[in-house]
Amino acid sequence: MYKAFYGLKEKPFNKTPDPRFLFYSSTHTEGLARLQHAVEERDIVLLTGGIGCGKTTLSRALMDLLSDDTQTILLTNPRLSPLEFLRVLAIRLGIEQPADYKADLLEQLGAHLYRLYRDGVHPVLIIDEAQLIPHRDTFDEIRLLTNFQLDDGNLMSVIFVGQPELRTRLSHPVYEPLRQRIGLQFDVAPLTVEEVGEYLTFRLVCAEGPPDLFLPEAIDDIARFTCGVPRRINQVATLALLEGFGRGAQKIDADIVREVIVELEALNG
Repeated sequence: MYKAFYGLKEKPFNKTPDPRFLFYSSTHTEGLARLQHAVEERDIVLLTGGIGCGKTTLSRALMDLLSDDTQTILLTNPRLSPLEFLRVLAIRLGIEQPADYKADLLEQLGAHLYRLYRDGVHPVLIIDEAQLIPHRDTFDEIRLLTNFQLDDGNLMSVIFVGQPELRTRLSHPVYEPLRQRIGLQFDVAPLTVEEVGEYLTFRLVCAEGPPDLFLPEAIDDIARFTCGVPRRINQVATLALLEGFGRGAQKIDADIVREVIVELEALNG
Protein backbone atom coordinates (compact mmCIF):
# COMPACT_ATOMS: atom_id res chain seq x y z
CA MET A 1 0.00 0.00 0.00
CA TYR A 2 1.64 3.30 1.07
CA LYS A 3 5.08 1.64 1.39
CA ALA A 4 5.52 1.16 -2.34
CA PHE A 5 3.96 4.56 -3.10
CA TYR A 6 6.49 6.37 -0.91
CA GLY A 7 9.44 4.09 -1.68
CA LEU A 8 9.64 2.56 1.79
CA LYS A 9 11.13 -0.89 2.43
CA GLU A 10 9.49 -1.16 5.85
CA LYS A 11 6.79 0.58 7.83
CA PRO A 12 8.72 3.42 9.49
CA PHE A 13 6.38 4.09 12.38
CA ASN A 14 5.53 0.67 13.78
CA LYS A 15 4.39 0.43 17.40
CA THR A 16 6.72 -2.46 18.30
CA PRO A 17 9.84 -1.58 20.37
CA ASP A 18 12.41 -2.33 17.65
CA PRO A 19 15.86 -1.10 18.82
CA ARG A 20 16.85 -0.50 15.17
CA PHE A 21 14.38 2.37 15.11
CA LEU A 22 15.47 3.89 18.44
CA PHE A 23 16.09 7.57 17.81
CA TYR A 24 18.85 8.78 20.08
CA SER A 25 17.37 12.01 21.35
CA SER A 26 19.19 13.81 24.13
CA THR A 27 17.09 12.04 26.78
CA HIS A 28 17.45 8.59 25.21
CA THR A 29 21.21 9.00 24.74
CA GLU A 30 21.67 10.00 28.36
CA GLY A 31 19.28 7.29 29.58
CA LEU A 32 21.06 4.52 27.71
CA ALA A 33 24.49 5.67 28.92
CA ARG A 34 23.27 5.72 32.51
CA LEU A 35 21.66 2.30 32.20
CA GLN A 36 24.89 0.81 30.84
CA HIS A 37 26.87 2.30 33.71
CA ALA A 38 24.37 1.08 36.31
CA VAL A 39 24.45 -2.45 34.91
CA GLU A 40 28.25 -2.45 35.01
CA GLU A 41 28.03 -1.38 38.66
CA ARG A 42 25.40 -4.09 39.34
CA ASP A 43 23.00 -1.50 40.73
CA ILE A 44 19.24 -1.39 41.16
CA VAL A 45 17.82 1.03 38.57
CA LEU A 46 14.52 2.91 38.36
CA LEU A 47 13.68 3.93 34.77
CA THR A 48 10.42 5.86 34.42
CA GLY A 49 8.63 7.92 31.80
CA GLY A 50 5.21 8.73 30.43
CA ILE A 51 3.21 6.35 28.25
CA GLY A 52 4.81 6.04 24.83
CA CYS A 53 8.05 7.88 25.65
CA GLY A 54 10.27 4.96 24.64
CA LYS A 55 11.14 3.25 27.93
CA THR A 56 10.61 -0.27 26.59
CA THR A 57 12.55 0.44 23.40
CA LEU A 58 15.36 1.86 25.50
CA SER A 59 15.50 -1.28 27.64
CA ARG A 60 15.59 -3.46 24.49
CA ALA A 61 18.43 -1.35 23.11
CA LEU A 62 20.29 -1.91 26.37
CA MET A 63 19.82 -5.67 26.03
CA ASP A 64 21.40 -5.53 22.56
CA LEU A 65 24.44 -3.74 23.98
CA LEU A 66 25.09 -6.03 26.94
CA SER A 67 28.19 -8.20 26.76
CA ASP A 68 28.16 -11.93 26.07
CA ASP A 69 28.78 -12.75 29.73
CA THR A 70 25.40 -11.25 30.64
CA GLN A 71 22.28 -13.33 31.26
CA THR A 72 19.21 -11.16 30.74
CA ILE A 73 15.92 -12.03 32.43
CA LEU A 74 13.06 -9.95 31.02
CA LEU A 75 9.72 -9.94 32.85
CA THR A 76 6.95 -8.27 30.85
CA ASN A 77 4.05 -9.36 33.06
CA PRO A 78 4.96 -8.54 36.66
CA ARG A 79 1.51 -9.19 38.12
CA LEU A 80 2.97 -11.84 40.40
CA SER A 81 2.75 -12.74 44.06
CA PRO A 82 6.08 -12.85 45.94
CA LEU A 83 6.36 -16.63 45.63
CA GLU A 84 5.33 -16.59 41.96
CA PHE A 85 7.96 -13.96 41.26
CA LEU A 86 10.71 -15.97 42.94
CA ARG A 87 9.72 -19.14 41.09
CA VAL A 88 9.60 -17.40 37.70
CA LEU A 89 12.99 -15.83 38.38
CA ALA A 90 14.45 -19.19 39.39
CA ILE A 91 13.20 -20.84 36.20
CA ARG A 92 14.50 -18.01 34.01
CA LEU A 93 17.89 -18.23 35.72
CA GLY A 94 18.10 -21.91 34.86
CA ILE A 95 17.05 -23.63 38.09
CA GLU A 96 15.26 -26.72 36.77
CA GLN A 97 13.25 -27.63 39.88
CA PRO A 98 12.47 -24.56 41.99
CA ALA A 99 11.56 -25.39 45.58
CA ASP A 100 7.95 -25.13 46.74
CA TYR A 101 8.70 -23.16 49.90
CA LYS A 102 10.10 -19.64 49.96
CA ALA A 103 12.94 -20.30 52.38
CA ASP A 104 14.21 -23.22 50.30
CA LEU A 105 13.71 -21.25 47.10
CA LEU A 106 15.80 -18.35 48.40
CA GLU A 107 18.56 -20.82 49.30
CA GLN A 108 18.45 -22.15 45.75
CA LEU A 109 18.56 -18.67 44.27
CA GLY A 110 21.45 -17.61 46.46
CA ALA A 111 23.51 -20.68 45.62
CA HIS A 112 22.74 -20.32 41.91
CA LEU A 113 23.70 -16.62 41.83
CA TYR A 114 27.03 -17.36 43.51
CA ARG A 115 27.58 -20.17 41.00
CA LEU A 116 26.89 -17.81 38.10
CA TYR A 117 29.35 -15.33 39.55
CA ARG A 118 32.06 -18.00 39.75
CA ASP A 119 31.32 -18.87 36.12
CA GLY A 120 31.71 -15.24 35.07
CA VAL A 121 28.01 -14.72 34.30
CA HIS A 122 26.29 -11.45 35.21
CA PRO A 123 22.48 -11.75 35.60
CA VAL A 124 20.46 -8.64 34.68
CA LEU A 125 16.78 -8.64 35.67
CA ILE A 126 14.58 -6.20 33.70
CA ILE A 127 11.03 -5.77 34.99
CA ASP A 128 8.87 -3.96 32.42
CA GLU A 129 5.62 -2.26 33.43
CA ALA A 130 6.83 -2.50 37.01
CA GLN A 131 4.03 -0.20 38.21
CA LEU A 132 1.77 -3.26 37.79
CA ILE A 133 3.55 -5.25 40.52
CA PRO A 134 0.56 -5.91 42.81
CA HIS A 135 2.15 -6.58 46.17
CA ARG A 136 4.49 -4.57 48.35
CA ASP A 137 5.90 -7.92 49.49
CA THR A 138 7.04 -8.62 45.92
CA PHE A 139 9.11 -5.44 45.99
CA ASP A 140 10.53 -6.62 49.32
CA GLU A 141 11.58 -9.93 47.78
CA ILE A 142 13.34 -8.08 44.96
CA ARG A 143 15.11 -5.91 47.51
CA LEU A 144 16.18 -8.95 49.50
CA LEU A 145 17.74 -10.44 46.37
CA THR A 146 20.39 -7.75 46.70
CA ASN A 147 21.43 -9.36 50.00
CA PHE A 148 23.16 -11.93 47.79
CA GLN A 149 26.30 -9.91 47.27
CA LEU A 150 30.04 -9.77 47.54
CA ASP A 151 32.09 -7.18 49.37
CA ASP A 152 32.40 -5.11 46.19
CA GLY A 153 28.89 -5.35 44.78
CA ASN A 154 25.65 -7.20 44.08
CA LEU A 155 25.45 -10.52 42.26
CA MET A 156 22.59 -9.25 40.08
CA SER A 157 21.53 -6.02 38.41
CA VAL A 158 17.83 -5.09 38.63
CA ILE A 159 16.08 -2.58 36.36
CA PHE A 160 12.55 -1.41 37.15
CA VAL A 161 10.88 0.07 34.05
CA GLY A 162 7.57 1.82 34.62
CA GLN A 163 5.26 4.78 34.30
CA PRO A 164 5.58 7.86 36.55
CA GLU A 165 3.18 6.39 39.12
CA LEU A 166 5.87 3.84 39.94
CA ARG A 167 8.13 6.62 41.17
CA THR A 168 5.20 8.06 43.15
CA ARG A 169 4.43 4.67 44.66
CA LEU A 170 8.01 4.05 45.71
CA SER A 171 8.18 7.47 47.38
CA HIS A 172 5.93 6.13 50.17
CA PRO A 173 7.78 5.62 53.47
CA VAL A 174 7.16 1.85 53.45
CA TYR A 175 9.47 1.57 50.42
CA GLU A 176 12.35 3.43 52.07
CA PRO A 177 14.50 0.24 52.41
CA LEU A 178 14.18 -0.36 48.66
CA ARG A 179 14.78 3.28 47.72
CA GLN A 180 18.03 3.27 49.67
CA ARG A 181 19.29 0.48 47.42
CA ILE A 182 18.37 2.16 44.15
CA GLY A 183 21.63 3.35 42.64
CA LEU A 184 20.14 5.20 39.67
CA GLN A 185 16.86 6.92 38.84
CA PHE A 186 16.18 8.31 35.38
CA ASP A 187 13.05 9.75 33.79
CA VAL A 188 12.68 9.54 29.99
CA ALA A 189 11.45 12.90 28.70
CA PRO A 190 9.45 13.59 25.51
CA LEU A 191 11.22 14.84 22.41
CA THR A 192 11.83 18.55 21.95
CA VAL A 193 10.18 20.38 19.05
CA GLU A 194 13.44 20.25 17.07
CA GLU A 195 13.87 16.54 17.78
CA VAL A 196 10.43 15.66 16.39
CA GLY A 197 11.57 16.55 12.87
CA GLU A 198 14.84 14.68 13.37
CA TYR A 199 12.87 11.68 14.66
CA LEU A 200 10.62 11.57 11.59
CA THR A 201 13.62 11.84 9.27
CA PHE A 202 15.54 9.15 11.16
CA ARG A 203 12.65 6.69 11.02
CA LEU A 204 12.09 7.28 7.31
CA VAL A 205 15.78 6.71 6.58
CA CYS A 206 15.75 3.51 8.67
CA ALA A 207 12.91 2.31 6.44
CA GLU A 208 14.99 3.28 3.38
CA GLY A 209 12.52 5.97 2.41
CA PRO A 210 12.83 9.66 1.47
CA PRO A 211 14.05 11.72 4.46
CA ASP A 212 12.13 14.87 3.47
CA LEU A 213 8.71 13.28 3.09
CA PHE A 214 7.14 15.45 5.84
CA LEU A 215 7.12 19.17 5.08
CA PRO A 216 8.16 21.68 7.82
CA GLU A 217 4.65 22.92 8.65
CA ALA A 218 3.40 19.34 8.93
CA ILE A 219 6.25 18.55 11.33
CA ASP A 220 5.34 21.59 13.45
CA ASP A 221 1.73 20.44 13.70
CA ILE A 222 2.80 16.91 14.65
CA ALA A 223 5.10 18.28 17.35
CA ARG A 224 2.35 20.44 18.84
CA PHE A 225 -0.31 17.74 18.81
CA THR A 226 1.84 14.88 20.15
CA CYS A 227 3.80 16.93 22.71
CA GLY A 228 6.90 15.03 21.57
CA VAL A 229 5.73 11.59 22.69
CA PRO A 230 7.18 9.02 20.23
CA ARG A 231 4.23 6.64 20.31
CA ARG A 232 1.81 9.45 19.49
CA ILE A 233 4.16 10.68 16.76
CA ASN A 234 4.12 7.19 15.25
CA GLN A 235 0.32 7.14 15.30
CA VAL A 236 -0.06 10.51 13.60
CA ALA A 237 2.71 9.84 11.06
CA THR A 238 1.25 6.45 10.06
CA LEU A 239 -2.23 7.90 9.56
CA ALA A 240 -0.74 10.82 7.63
CA LEU A 241 1.02 8.41 5.26
CA LEU A 242 -2.26 6.57 4.72
CA GLU A 243 -4.10 9.85 4.11
CA GLY A 244 -1.35 11.07 1.79
CA PHE A 245 -1.44 7.81 -0.14
CA GLY A 246 -5.21 8.10 -0.49
CA ARG A 247 -4.81 11.59 -1.91
CA GLY A 248 -1.92 10.64 -4.17
CA ALA A 249 0.23 13.28 -2.43
CA GLN A 250 3.98 13.00 -2.98
CA LYS A 251 4.69 14.94 0.23
CA ILE A 252 2.96 15.07 3.63
CA ASP A 253 1.88 18.66 4.14
CA ALA A 254 0.15 20.46 7.00
CA ASP A 255 -3.29 20.00 5.42
CA ILE A 256 -2.90 16.19 5.54
CA VAL A 257 -1.64 16.22 9.12
CA ARG A 258 -4.43 18.53 10.28
CA GLU A 259 -7.02 16.20 8.73
CA VAL A 260 -5.50 13.31 10.70
CA ILE A 261 -5.47 15.36 13.90
CA VAL A 262 -9.17 16.20 13.49
CA GLU A 263 -9.93 12.48 13.13
CA LEU A 264 -7.91 11.59 16.21
CA GLU A 265 -9.50 14.34 18.29
CA ALA A 266 -12.96 13.10 17.26
CA LEU A 267 -11.95 9.52 18.10
CA ASN A 268 -10.67 10.51 21.55
CA GLY A 269 -13.68 12.61 22.33
